[in-house]
Amino acid sequence: ISPSSAIDADEYERGMAGLRALGWEPVRDASALERDAYVAGPAELRAQAFLRAWRDPSIAAVVASRGGYGSAQILPWLDRETLLATPKVFIGYSDTTALLSWLTTGCGMTAVHGPMLEKRFAAGAAGFDAGSLLSAVTTAGAGGWALAPPGLEALVPGESTGVLVGG
Repeated sequence: ISPSSAIDADEYERGMAGLRALGWEPVRDASALERDAYVAGPAELRAQAFLRAWRDPSIAAVVASRGGYGSAQILPWLDRETLLATPKVFIGYSDTTALLSWLTTGCGMTAVHGPMLEKRFAAGAAGFDAGSLLSAVTTAGAGGWALAPPGLEALVPGESTGVLVGG
């Protein structure tokens, strides 16, 4: 879905190919390529797309096409109880932090600060660390996340627990 800024059609298709490369079957919302100035259509249209994807039982995760600007505009149209009735993972970063934060703190749901179609999935394997993402969003990661992108170095070794909130 496109909850924020508009995305270029070619970049969107490359991003969808990146999702397929992971073995996922992406579903394109009819409004994903809408444009209203710099956002992906009016706020209510973007919220309706979010809710359609969220309510669809065949969809396991909702992935933002890009950030930019505008995700906070759709919050008034999202209902906590509706989302809790069909929980799933939301993946995004940048401007989608408004959604990530609301889903985690306002709804108690899983939301992943992770790759979107633009620049990340569209770039293929070079755009994100597939192992870390898959560990975070699949049942294979149920025993704990394995974040191990190349070059990752712990400055202070050890473990910690607590609530992690983006912003």
